[in-house]
Amino acid sequence: MDRRTFLAAAGTGAAALSLGAVSAPALAAPAAAASRAGVSHTSDTALLRRWFRDTYHSIEAMTTDLGLAADKIDLSGSGTPVPSRNTSPTNIGCGLWSTVAAAGLGVIDQDTMRRRLARTVSAVERLERHHGFWLNWYDAHDGSVLTSWPDTGDPIRPFLSSVDNAWLVTGLRIAADADPSLRPRVAALLATADWSYYYTPYDPADPVARPGQLRGGFWTDTGEPTGHHYGALNTEPRMASYLGIADGSLPGEHYWHMLRTLVPENGQEQPPQGTYATIDGVRVWQGHYTYRGRKLVPTWGGSMFEALMVPLFVPETEWSPGSWGINHSRYVRSQIEHGLAEAGYGYWGFSPSNVPEGGYQEYGVDAIGMQIDGYASNTDRTFVTYGEPLPPASAYTNGVVTPHASFLALPQARTEALANLKALAHDFGAYDDRYGFRDSVNVGTGRVSDFVLALDQGMIAAALAQELRPGLLQRPFRTGGFASRVRPLLAKERFSIQP
Repeated sequence: MDRRTFLAAAGTGAAALSLGAVSAPALAAPAAAASRAGVSHTSDTALLRRWFRDTYHSIEAMTTDLGLAADKIDLSGSGTPVPSRNTSPTNIGCGLWSTVAAAGLGVIDQDTMRRRLARTVSAVERLERHHGFWLNWYDAHDGSVLTSWPDTGDPIRPFLSSVDNAWLVTGLRIAADADPSLRPRVAALLATADWSYYYTPYDPADPVARPGQLRGGFWTDTGEPTGHHYGALNTEPRMASYLGIADGSLPGEHYWHMLRTLVPENGQEQPPQGTYATIDGVRVWQGHYTYRGRKLVPTWGGSMFEALMVPLFVPETEWSPGSWGINHSRYVRSQIEHGLAEAGYGYWGFSPSNVPEGGYQEYGVDAIGMQIDGYASNTDRTFVTYGEPLPPASAYTNGVVTPHASFLALPQARTEALANLKALAHDFGAYDDRYGFRDSVNVGTGRVSDFVLALDQGMIAAALAQELRPGLLQRPFRTGGFASRVRPLLAKERFSIQP
């Protein structure tokens, strides 16, 4: 499973969709979904707590005796699910912050939290590292580096991923904040994790090869880097950028070299509108797309987690209300309208997830991603093309909705998100009383995934923690270099999307 998005600085392909001429309708579908699911407009705190408890139970089930959260568990059998063989830095980070959230919400006590965090940190200390960073795939049961996929035997090249390491570092910082006794050990682990290893400094003479951005990663068997950089600003790799800027290993100007959209002369999903601005000495293309009459800064593929995983931890909306705050809300509204009005699914929330029938796919709303024919909202991949008629709703066959997308949307659309989740549980049986929501639902056929995934459950746990106890997991990202270096950058941000 690899949901890593990337953006080559140059961009290729023909321009695609603009839905600027389509007005945004007043939607009745969320209320209809709420009615079907028996939604009460009284407090849902008890329900949210139950959802968290069962979600954390799935994290417990995925955690091996070594203390590492495995990639997933299969719930198709009648017995106790067995964690998958493989784990990644992202999975491990999810396990760490979910445990801190469980203690903060009273699901486990502080002593249990400390024991579990210490066990995981001990395991992380044993894992093979290169250049201060962790490889992409380990055996969750013994910590060895995986050299072949457990299911197929296909070989795995050892790889250092910038974005995956960002999520492990995030989890380690949260663990150290929650348990002061771990701080010296976590500090020792992070002392050699220098984000400049992934950074290609900006060179105006060759901004494609040297764009001032982070590499996707390096293969350690050859030392060869990926051919791409993470160029798109509104995607999940910006967590690595924030971490590096905060600890001083990356220059602040790196933030301005990331792309709001590709520049107008490069092919992308639609011709962007916007203006150039010079900020901190960097010439920035402040571009945006228009979708259903709504200006927004797109992600790379159009998925929910690209846009909204990072603000679970970094308070972008608070620190940049006129730019990030507006964009997050418009992005969620666009996902809702795609699912309910454009594709006519009756449900919404599109993000990379398990294919209910088996496998894995990147799902999203094609029109709000930069990639031409990027992430479709259905397994059959119905795309839109700029300047051509929109596909009818009947073209969106085998639409796949993933619950974690609705949880990410709670800060922007709480009523609609709760209604959507309750409808998925009521209409499809997508909720498992032992382990929380299954990973995805084919809303056309009713097929529900047999799996829960550590990353998706980790996002749900963090989103519920933020809803039930705001700021619990954000504490390490509100002080130090985040306050002194990252926050001023976000305060200067001026997306070209204001009304």
